[in-house]
Parts: sequence; C-alpha cells; structure tokens
Amino acid sequence: MSKKYQSVRGMHDILPVETYFIQTIEKKIKKILNSCSYFEIRSPIIEYTKLFKKSIGNNTDIIHKEMYNFRDKKKKKISLRPEGTVSCIRACIQNNIFYNSKIQKLWYYGPMFRYERPQRGRFRQFQQLGVEYFGINNIFIDYDIIMLTVTIWKKLNLSKYLILEINSLGNIEDRKDFVLDLKKFFQKYMSKLTTYEKKLLSTNPIRILDSKNTNIIKLLRFAPMLHHYINSHSYKRFKKLCNLLTQSKVNYIVNHRLVRGLDYYNDTVFEWTAKKLGSQSAICAGGRYDNLVEYLGGMKNPAIGFAMGIDRLITLKKLINPEYFENFFIDINIIFLESMYSVLSIYIANQLHSMWPKLKINTSLNKFRKNNYLKKSKKIKSKFLLILQSNLLNVNKILVKNICKKKNKIISINRIFQNPCIFIN
Repeated sequence: MSKKYQSVRGMHDILPVETYFIQTIEKKIKKILNSCSYFEIRSPIIEYTKLFKKSIGNNTDIIHKEMYNFRDKKKKKISLRPEGTVSCIRACIQNNIFYNSKIQKLWYYGPMFRYERPQRGRFRQFQQLGVEYFGINNIFIDYDIIMLTVTIWKKLNLSKYLILEINSLGNIEDRKDFVLDLKKFFQKYMSKLTTYEKKLLSTNPIRILDSKNTNIIKLLRFAPMLHHYINSHSYKRFKKLCNLLTQSKVNYIVNHRLVRGLDYYNDTVFEWTAKKLGSQSAICAGGRYDNLVEYLGGMKNPAIGFAMGIDRLITLKKLINPEYFENFFIDINIIFLESMYSVLSIYIANQLHSMWPKLKINTSLNKFRKNNYLKKSKKIKSKFLLILQSNLLNVNKILVKNICKKKNKIISINRIFQNPCIFIN
C-alpha cells in the first residue's frame, strides 16, 4: 500500500465549506474598514531575519523559539513573518509613504508563521488580519481603534462572547525601574521557578507576568505591580481612555498583568478574549507603539494597531453555532437526464451567471438517471434543481424542484431568464 502524505504538523488545510464562511467574515470586516477609510497594504511573507530581531526584541519567545528561519542561496538569513506590524512599517519606510503624510490608516491580511505547539486555536501557519493607525498619539485614537473592534464584533454577532481586557505599560523608562524591582522580588523565590522562568528572569522578566504556573500566579499577588511605576502622563492618559469606554457603555476589565508578547509596545495595550476557546482565548490583541517607526529607520511617527486571528474567530463561530457551517448551499444546480443536453445546460448556466452573478450556479456535466438524480444531487447541497429532460424540452418546458420546500413546478424555459428560479414559490 502506497504511503499517504500528510500536511506538515501545524499547517492545516482550509476546506471549501470553511473557506466560504471565512470569506463571508472577511467581507464583513473589510467593508467596515473601507467605510472607516482604512486602506489595504500587502507585504511579502518573507523578510530579513534582522528586521524582526531588531523590532520584536531578542529576548522574546518569538525570536528565541517561534521563528521559521532560513538561509537563502546567498547565505543571507531570512524568516517567515511571525506578525504583520513590522513588515507594514518596513514597507511604509521603504516606499516613503510617511513622507506624503504621517497619518496613515492601513490594514493587511494573510498567513503568519510561528513554531508553536499546535493545539486548538493555535497553528504554525495562521491567518491574521491587522490594522495600523499611524501619525497621531492622543488618547482619542486609542479609543477610536478599540471602538473599531467593537463595531466588528457587533457586525459578526460576537459581542456577548468576548471580553475586553486593557492595561497601560507606561514608557520604556517606567518599565526599566519595574523590571529591576521584579528581578529582586523573584530572586528570593528561585526554588519555585521553572528552568524556563529562571531564564526569563535574566532575559525578559516582564514576561513572567504572563505565566500560567500556579506558583508564579500566587507569588504575583505580592510582587511589584507595573501600574505603580508608570509616569503621571501615562496614568492620566489611561484613566481618560477608561472613562471614554465607560461613557460608551463598553464593558472592559483592567488587567494589570496584560503585557503582550512583543517588546515594542508602550502605554495602551488591549486584548479581546473568549472564554469558550479555553487556554487559547485571545481573538484580537493590540496596542500603542510610538517609537517603533523611528527605531526601524523612519521619521518619528506614533502609532497604534491590532491584529485578529481569523482561525480562532472561525473556531469560536463553530462553537457558538455549529450548524451555521453546515448550511453551505448552491443556489441552482442544473442537471440533465440525456447527454444531448450537456451543451444546453452550459448555455443556461452562462446566461444565469451573466444575469445574476451573485447566485451560485452549478452545472452537473454528467448524465443522471431519472430514478436516482435526487439522491445524487443531494451530495451537492442545492436550493433549486433545474432538470432538463426530453418530454418537457420538446414543448419548451423545464422542471424546477424547490429542495427546501419539497415542491415541483413545470415552467416555460424562457421564464427562468426573466426571473431567477430562486424566487419561484
């Protein structure tokens, strides 16, 4: 028996039914972004490794454990992109986009890659949609970007399943003081730390705040808290954001342990989580990164953005409404009982395509038997069947079957070009 080939672990297939509903969700999100004057930008999936090392941070998990790194034929280090913000900024700097206007509202969509342990809601190749707002650093932009996500959840009927968590990281100097005190605190409890956490303590202590280790969670109740270290400007800024969200009746939780996995954030950070997803609960996450554009060689330009995981969005949709993904229908399926009508079926399909391009119309180009065409056609879920058979076509008639209502109707063949049969009772 020949060997069956499998996809690479963590790289999953997206099958037609799921693809259709992903497209439906994408379409709704893109429509909102378009109406809010965000414009699409597309960047390659491969970048030079040094770009990510410089921007994401050498001491992050992404750089140390999760990057797909290669050398090209000229021995240059390249990587599959693990996230989209850095590539977006690189593209803007390289193409002088900020010289036209510092204010840019951009979005992107596509595959990202991280070498993580695959599990539900976490893949090594995953689809991500990102939004970036460059050029303004006042609190109203932070509020506006969060309200944009609120609009998206409403449109997707997901609002009641999601929780907004927000925090302020202050600036880089604030975090330096915090990190020093955090190190001193945990050095007293080294015996309770895992090997990995001990390494974090020396390389990136702030990441310990994300730990799922029950011993660490207990200790964190007595550890220094970041919000006690942030400067007065950042503190007032964050309070104003909270007030704006409260006034807009947006429910949120202030999570002082929310730090995000990337080094470039400052001030506002946020996540939308869904309890139904279990441990991999983050659907959407983002924050402010006012120094990153300048750090990567561009002019100083503040920014805020977010990214949402489309795979997790689909997983959540399946958990909430599993039958939603079973209702995948073709509007019209054209079949014939004699092979002489194969060309006619193509002609009818082409005419209907040109008249009603939004309808999904299929032509089954193989002959069906009269006694079993219903059984076979059910495999292709159809709302309506148009059946071509000699005894009716000889008198310019055609049989229409409404599958959902289990009704049949014989009509003039010309009538299907006047009114689409999807509207026939």
